[in-house]
Amino acid sequence: MAYLASDPRSQLAASTEPDADAALDPQYFAFDELAPTETTGHGGRLWTVRAANVAVVYAEHADGDVLDREDTDETMLVVLPSAGRLTLRTAQGEAVTVAPTSIATVRPGPWRYEVEGALRLLRLHTTATSDVLDRALNADAYADGLGLSVRATPWPAPAGDAAIRVYEAIEDIAPQEGRMGRIFRSRHAMANVLYPRVGPRDPRTLSPHTHDDFEQLSFVDAGEYVHHIRRAWGNDRTAWRADEHHRIGGPSLTVIPPPLVHTSEAVGAGENRMIDIFAGPRDDFSRRPGWVLNAEDYPAPRREELQ
Repeated sequence: MAYLASDPRSQLAASTEPDADAALDPQYFAFDELAPTETTGHGGRLWTVRAANVAVVYAEHADGDVLDREDTDETMLVVLPSAGRLTLRTAQGEAVTVAPTSIATVRPGPWRYEVEGALRLLRLHTTATSDVLDRALNADAYADGLGLSVRATPWPAPAGDAAIRVYEAIEDIAPQEGRMGRIFRSRHAMANVLYPRVGPRDPRTLSPHTHDDFEQLSFVDAGEYVHHIRRAWGNDRTAWRADEHHRIGGPSLTVIPPPLVHTSEAVGAGENRMIDIFAGPRDDFSRRPGWVLNAEDYPAPRREELQ
Protein backbone atom coordinates (compact mmCIF):
# COMPACT_ATOMS: atom_id res chain seq x y z
CA MET A 1 0.00 0.00 0.00
CA ALA A 2 1.03 3.64 -0.38
CA TYR A 3 1.86 5.51 2.83
CA LEU A 4 0.59 9.03 3.51
CA ALA A 5 3.13 11.76 2.73
CA SER A 6 3.27 12.61 6.47
CA ASP A 7 4.34 9.04 7.33
CA PRO A 8 8.16 8.65 7.53
CA ARG A 9 7.83 5.30 5.78
CA SER A 10 6.74 7.16 2.64
CA GLN A 11 10.48 7.89 2.14
CA LEU A 12 11.16 4.18 1.61
CA ALA A 13 11.12 2.50 -1.76
CA ALA A 14 7.76 3.11 -3.41
CA SER A 15 5.22 0.31 -3.26
CA THR A 16 3.90 -1.05 -6.54
CA GLU A 17 0.59 -2.03 -5.00
CA PRO A 18 -2.42 -0.05 -6.26
CA ASP A 19 -4.33 2.15 -3.83
CA ALA A 20 -7.25 0.08 -2.56
CA ASP A 21 -9.14 3.23 -1.56
CA ALA A 22 -9.48 4.12 -5.25
CA ALA A 23 -11.07 0.79 -6.19
CA LEU A 24 -14.63 0.73 -7.51
CA ASP A 25 -17.24 -1.55 -5.97
CA PRO A 26 -18.13 -4.92 -7.54
CA GLN A 27 -21.38 -5.09 -9.50
CA TYR A 28 -23.76 -8.06 -9.69
CA PHE A 29 -26.45 -8.63 -12.32
CA ALA A 30 -28.79 -11.62 -11.99
CA PHE A 31 -30.58 -11.39 -15.33
CA ASP A 32 -33.53 -13.58 -14.38
CA GLU A 33 -34.34 -11.01 -11.67
CA LEU A 34 -33.96 -7.92 -13.89
CA ALA A 35 -36.20 -6.48 -16.58
CA PRO A 36 -34.53 -6.73 -20.00
CA THR A 37 -33.04 -3.59 -21.48
CA GLU A 38 -34.49 -4.53 -24.87
CA THR A 39 -37.09 -6.91 -26.32
CA THR A 40 -37.60 -8.08 -29.90
CA GLY A 41 -40.78 -8.37 -31.94
CA HIS A 42 -40.52 -12.15 -31.74
CA GLY A 43 -40.23 -12.24 -27.96
CA GLY A 44 -36.46 -12.26 -27.55
CA ARG A 45 -34.98 -10.57 -24.49
CA LEU A 46 -31.64 -8.77 -24.13
CA TRP A 47 -29.79 -7.36 -21.15
CA THR A 48 -26.84 -4.95 -21.49
CA VAL A 49 -24.15 -4.25 -18.88
CA ARG A 50 -21.14 -2.04 -19.35
CA ALA A 51 -17.68 -2.25 -17.80
CA ALA A 52 -14.57 -0.10 -18.08
CA ASN A 53 -13.59 -1.36 -21.54
CA VAL A 54 -16.45 -3.53 -22.80
CA ALA A 55 -20.22 -3.54 -23.16
CA VAL A 56 -21.76 -7.00 -22.73
CA VAL A 57 -25.14 -7.93 -24.19
CA TYR A 58 -26.66 -11.18 -22.91
CA ALA A 59 -29.39 -12.28 -25.33
CA GLU A 60 -32.09 -14.93 -25.11
CA HIS A 61 -33.19 -14.82 -28.74
CA ALA A 62 -36.43 -16.13 -30.20
CA ASP A 63 -36.89 -17.79 -33.58
CA GLY A 64 -36.89 -15.16 -36.32
CA ASP A 65 -34.92 -12.51 -34.45
CA VAL A 66 -32.66 -10.40 -36.67
CA LEU A 67 -29.91 -8.00 -35.58
CA ASP A 68 -28.43 -5.38 -37.92
CA ARG A 69 -25.25 -3.61 -36.89
CA GLU A 70 -22.74 -1.16 -38.34
CA ASP A 71 -19.88 -1.00 -35.88
CA THR A 72 -16.59 0.88 -35.99
CA ASP A 73 -14.86 -1.78 -33.87
CA GLU A 74 -14.66 -5.54 -34.05
CA THR A 75 -17.34 -7.52 -32.17
CA MET A 76 -16.97 -10.88 -30.42
CA LEU A 77 -19.94 -13.26 -30.09
CA VAL A 78 -20.07 -16.16 -27.64
CA VAL A 79 -22.84 -18.55 -28.70
CA LEU A 80 -23.97 -20.37 -25.55
CA PRO A 81 -25.41 -23.87 -25.13
CA SER A 82 -28.96 -23.63 -26.51
CA ALA A 83 -31.26 -25.09 -29.16
CA GLY A 84 -30.91 -22.64 -32.03
CA ARG A 85 -28.34 -21.36 -34.49
CA LEU A 86 -27.60 -18.11 -36.25
CA THR A 87 -26.44 -16.99 -39.66
CA LEU A 88 -23.88 -14.19 -39.72
CA ARG A 89 -23.71 -11.99 -42.82
CA THR A 90 -21.45 -9.09 -43.80
CA ALA A 91 -21.73 -6.38 -46.44
CA GLN A 92 -18.94 -8.14 -48.34
CA GLY A 93 -21.31 -11.05 -49.04
CA GLU A 94 -19.82 -13.40 -46.45
CA ALA A 95 -22.38 -15.71 -44.79
CA VAL A 96 -21.57 -18.21 -42.05
CA THR A 97 -23.87 -20.42 -39.98
CA VAL A 98 -22.90 -20.62 -36.32
CA ALA A 99 -24.16 -23.29 -33.91
CA PRO A 100 -23.74 -23.56 -30.16
CA THR A 101 -21.20 -23.74 -28.55
CA SER A 102 -18.98 -21.40 -30.59
CA ILE A 103 -17.16 -18.09 -30.59
CA ALA A 104 -17.23 -15.75 -33.58
CA THR A 105 -15.56 -12.44 -34.34
CA VAL A 106 -16.89 -9.90 -36.85
CA ARG A 107 -14.79 -7.14 -38.35
CA PRO A 108 -15.99 -3.51 -38.31
CA GLY A 109 -18.57 -2.41 -40.84
CA PRO A 110 -22.15 -3.42 -41.64
CA TRP A 111 -23.16 -6.92 -40.53
CA ARG A 112 -26.21 -8.82 -39.37
CA TYR A 113 -27.30 -12.07 -37.81
CA GLU A 114 -30.49 -14.05 -38.25
CA VAL A 115 -31.67 -16.45 -35.55
CA GLU A 116 -33.28 -19.85 -36.01
CA GLY A 117 -34.78 -21.48 -32.92
CA ALA A 118 -34.19 -20.37 -29.35
CA LEU A 119 -30.60 -19.16 -29.12
CA ARG A 120 -28.61 -17.66 -26.27
CA LEU A 121 -25.46 -15.64 -26.79
CA LEU A 122 -23.16 -12.93 -25.48
CA ARG A 123 -22.13 -9.95 -27.61
CA LEU A 124 -18.95 -8.14 -26.59
CA HIS A 125 -18.73 -4.57 -27.90
CA THR A 126 -16.15 -1.90 -27.16
CA THR A 127 -17.18 1.13 -25.13
CA ALA A 128 -16.93 3.20 -28.32
CA THR A 129 -20.21 1.53 -29.36
CA SER A 130 -22.33 4.30 -27.89
CA ASP A 131 -25.80 3.00 -28.80
CA VAL A 132 -25.12 -0.24 -26.90
CA LEU A 133 -23.47 1.56 -24.01
CA ASP A 134 -26.44 3.90 -23.57
CA ARG A 135 -28.79 0.94 -23.01
CA ALA A 136 -26.70 -0.55 -20.20
CA LEU A 137 -28.37 -1.31 -16.88
CA ASN A 138 -25.44 0.49 -15.24
CA ALA A 139 -24.95 3.22 -17.84
CA ASP A 140 -23.76 5.72 -15.21
CA ALA A 141 -21.46 3.36 -13.31
CA TYR A 142 -18.27 4.91 -14.72
CA ALA A 143 -19.43 8.53 -14.86
CA ASP A 144 -16.62 9.52 -12.48
CA GLY A 145 -13.92 7.50 -14.24
CA LEU A 146 -12.69 3.93 -14.62
CA GLY A 147 -11.37 3.53 -11.10
CA LEU A 148 -8.04 1.71 -11.33
CA SER A 149 -8.79 0.11 -14.70
CA VAL A 150 -6.52 1.23 -17.52
CA ARG A 151 -8.21 2.26 -20.75
CA ALA A 152 -7.61 -0.56 -23.23
CA THR A 153 -6.04 -0.10 -26.66
CA PRO A 154 -6.71 -2.42 -29.62
CA TRP A 155 -4.37 -5.33 -30.22
CA PRO A 156 -2.97 -5.97 -33.73
CA ALA A 157 -5.35 -6.64 -36.59
CA PRO A 158 -6.06 -10.31 -37.29
CA ALA A 159 -4.21 -12.20 -39.99
CA GLY A 160 -5.87 -12.61 -43.40
CA ASP A 161 -8.90 -11.04 -45.00
CA ALA A 162 -11.82 -12.91 -43.41
CA ALA A 163 -14.55 -10.63 -42.11
CA ILE A 164 -16.00 -13.42 -39.93
CA ARG A 165 -14.06 -15.97 -37.94
CA VAL A 166 -15.81 -18.85 -36.18
CA TYR A 167 -14.37 -21.25 -33.60
CA GLU A 168 -16.78 -24.16 -33.31
CA ALA A 169 -17.51 -27.07 -30.99
CA ILE A 170 -15.80 -25.51 -27.99
CA GLU A 171 -17.43 -28.13 -25.75
CA ASP A 172 -15.36 -30.80 -27.57
CA ILE A 173 -11.98 -29.20 -26.74
CA ALA A 174 -10.39 -31.56 -24.24
CA PRO A 175 -8.64 -30.27 -21.12
CA GLN A 176 -4.87 -30.11 -21.29
CA GLU A 177 -2.61 -30.28 -18.26
CA GLY A 178 -1.09 -26.91 -17.53
CA ARG A 179 -3.55 -24.99 -19.73
CA MET A 180 -6.18 -22.63 -18.32
CA GLY A 181 -9.69 -23.32 -19.69
CA ARG A 182 -10.48 -22.59 -23.35
CA ILE A 183 -9.26 -19.09 -24.15
CA PHE A 184 -10.04 -17.09 -27.29
CA ARG A 185 -9.17 -13.47 -27.98
CA SER A 186 -10.04 -10.70 -30.42
CA ARG A 187 -8.49 -7.27 -30.86
CA HIS A 188 -10.49 -5.92 -27.92
CA ALA A 189 -11.51 -8.77 -25.63
CA MET A 190 -10.69 -12.22 -24.32
CA ALA A 191 -13.12 -14.97 -23.26
CA ASN A 192 -12.09 -17.94 -21.14
CA VAL A 193 -14.74 -20.66 -21.37
CA LEU A 194 -14.00 -22.55 -18.17
CA TYR A 195 -14.57 -26.29 -18.02
CA PRO A 196 -17.87 -27.20 -16.33
CA ARG A 197 -17.75 -28.40 -12.75
CA VAL A 198 -20.32 -30.92 -11.58
CA GLY A 199 -21.20 -30.35 -7.95
CA PRO A 200 -19.58 -27.97 -5.48
CA ARG A 201 -15.92 -27.05 -5.67
CA ASP A 202 -13.69 -28.33 -2.87
CA PRO A 203 -13.48 -25.29 -0.55
CA ARG A 204 -9.84 -26.20 0.19
CA THR A 205 -8.85 -25.56 -3.46
CA LEU A 206 -9.93 -21.96 -4.08
CA SER A 207 -7.65 -19.50 -5.89
CA PRO A 208 -7.91 -15.95 -4.51
CA HIS A 209 -5.98 -13.45 -6.64
CA THR A 210 -5.93 -9.82 -7.76
CA HIS A 211 -5.50 -7.77 -10.94
CA ASP A 212 -3.73 -4.42 -10.67
CA ASP A 213 -5.31 -2.54 -13.57
CA PHE A 214 -8.05 -4.51 -15.31
CA GLU A 215 -11.46 -5.91 -14.47
CA GLN A 216 -12.64 -9.49 -14.48
CA LEU A 217 -16.19 -10.11 -15.70
CA SER A 218 -17.58 -13.49 -14.68
CA PHE A 219 -20.64 -14.72 -16.57
CA VAL A 220 -22.42 -17.60 -14.84
CA ASP A 221 -24.18 -19.59 -17.54
CA ALA A 222 -25.58 -22.36 -15.34
CA GLY A 223 -25.49 -23.53 -11.74
CA GLU A 224 -24.57 -21.39 -8.74
CA TYR A 225 -21.40 -19.72 -7.56
CA VAL A 226 -20.25 -17.69 -4.58
CA HIS A 227 -18.00 -14.80 -5.58
CA HIS A 228 -15.68 -14.17 -2.62
CA ILE A 229 -14.36 -10.60 -2.81
CA ARG A 230 -12.06 -8.74 -0.42
CA ARG A 231 -10.90 -5.12 -0.48
CA ALA A 232 -7.43 -4.55 1.00
CA TRP A 233 -7.13 -1.89 3.68
CA GLY A 234 -6.17 1.55 2.42
CA ASN A 235 -5.18 4.53 4.53
CA ASP A 236 -8.77 5.72 4.95
CA ARG A 237 -10.47 3.49 7.52
CA THR A 238 -13.84 5.05 6.70
CA ALA A 239 -13.53 3.50 3.21
CA TRP A 240 -12.82 -0.04 4.47
CA ARG A 241 -15.38 -2.65 3.43
CA ALA A 242 -16.36 -6.01 4.84
CA ASP A 243 -15.58 -9.07 2.75
CA GLU A 244 -18.31 -10.01 0.26
CA HIS A 245 -19.52 -13.57 -0.30
CA HIS A 246 -22.12 -13.06 -3.01
CA ARG A 247 -24.10 -16.13 -4.06
CA ILE A 248 -25.46 -15.89 -7.59
CA GLY A 249 -26.87 -18.29 -10.16
CA GLY A 250 -27.11 -18.30 -13.93
CA PRO A 251 -27.59 -16.40 -16.06
CA SER A 252 -25.70 -13.58 -14.37
CA LEU A 253 -22.74 -11.26 -14.80
CA THR A 254 -20.42 -10.02 -12.08
CA VAL A 255 -17.97 -7.16 -12.64
CA ILE A 256 -14.94 -7.34 -10.33
CA PRO A 257 -12.77 -4.19 -10.41
CA PRO A 258 -9.04 -4.03 -9.65
CA PRO A 259 -7.36 -4.54 -7.26
CA LEU A 260 -9.95 -6.48 -5.25
CA VAL A 261 -8.99 -9.97 -4.10
CA HIS A 262 -11.44 -12.45 -5.60
CA THR A 263 -12.17 -16.10 -6.23
CA SER A 264 -15.31 -17.87 -7.43
CA GLU A 265 -16.57 -21.06 -5.79
CA ALA A 266 -18.99 -23.34 -7.62
CA VAL A 267 -21.65 -24.39 -5.11
CA GLY A 268 -24.46 -25.77 -7.30
CA ALA A 269 -25.40 -29.43 -6.96
CA GLY A 270 -25.53 -29.97 -10.74
CA GLU A 271 -23.41 -28.62 -13.58
CA ASN A 272 -21.80 -25.24 -12.92
CA ARG A 273 -20.62 -23.28 -15.99
CA MET A 274 -18.82 -19.95 -16.06
CA ILE A 275 -17.07 -17.76 -18.65
CA ASP A 276 -14.52 -15.13 -17.65
CA ILE A 277 -14.28 -12.03 -19.85
CA PHE A 278 -11.42 -9.54 -20.00
CA ALA A 279 -11.09 -6.33 -22.04
CA GLY A 280 -8.65 -5.84 -23.61
CA PRO A 281 -6.96 -9.22 -23.94
CA ARG A 282 -4.74 -10.36 -21.07
CA ASP A 283 -1.02 -10.18 -21.80
CA ASP A 284 -0.10 -12.75 -19.13
CA PHE A 285 -2.47 -15.38 -20.53
CA SER A 286 -1.34 -14.55 -24.06
CA ARG A 287 2.34 -15.15 -23.24
CA ARG A 288 1.67 -18.72 -22.10
CA PRO A 289 2.38 -21.12 -25.01
CA GLY A 290 -0.78 -22.89 -26.13
CA TRP A 291 -3.19 -21.10 -23.82
CA VAL A 292 -4.90 -18.89 -26.44
CA LEU A 293 -6.50 -21.26 -28.92
CA ASN A 294 -6.86 -18.76 -31.77
CA ALA A 295 -3.47 -17.08 -31.33
CA GLU A 296 -2.53 -17.76 -34.96
CA ASP A 297 -5.44 -15.59 -36.10
CA TYR A 298 -4.94 -12.84 -33.52
CA PRO A 299 -1.28 -11.94 -32.96
CA ALA A 300 -0.16 -10.46 -29.67
CA PRO A 301 1.59 -7.09 -29.64
CA ARG A 302 5.29 -6.84 -28.89
CA ARG A 303 5.97 -6.10 -25.25
CA GLU A 304 7.19 -2.58 -25.98
CA GLU A 305 3.86 -1.84 -27.68
CA LEU A 306 2.04 -2.57 -24.40
CA GLN A 307 3.93 0.05 -22.42
